[in-house]
Amino acid sequence: MERYNASLAIQVLPKVEREDVIPIVDKVIAYLKSTGLNVFVGPFETTIEGDFDRIWDIAGECQKICVREGAPSVSSYIKVVYSPAAELWSIDEKVSKHHP
Repeated sequence: MERYNASLAIQVLPKVEREDVIPIVDKVIAYLKSTGLNVFVGPFETTIEGDFDRIWDIAGECQKICVREGAPSVSSYIKVVYSPAAELWSIDEKVSKHHP
């Protein structure tokens, strides 16, 4: 199993009308999936794992996607775990027993 040195969970909340939120969030999720990193989509946030510097760049791009899609601003809630020794539990190790 490939090991990464960082894991990041992100929830983006574009400041738009209620009916416009999900289409914008869907664009962000599509972008996250396009990165080639391991991605886990949950009901409140999406988690990615990879190289620390790369996932921070990706998190920044998520903000820009929301604005390009019409949000005048965006709030994001981000959780990150970083271990230079790459001794992190993977997404799969954390949740696979709950998703048969």
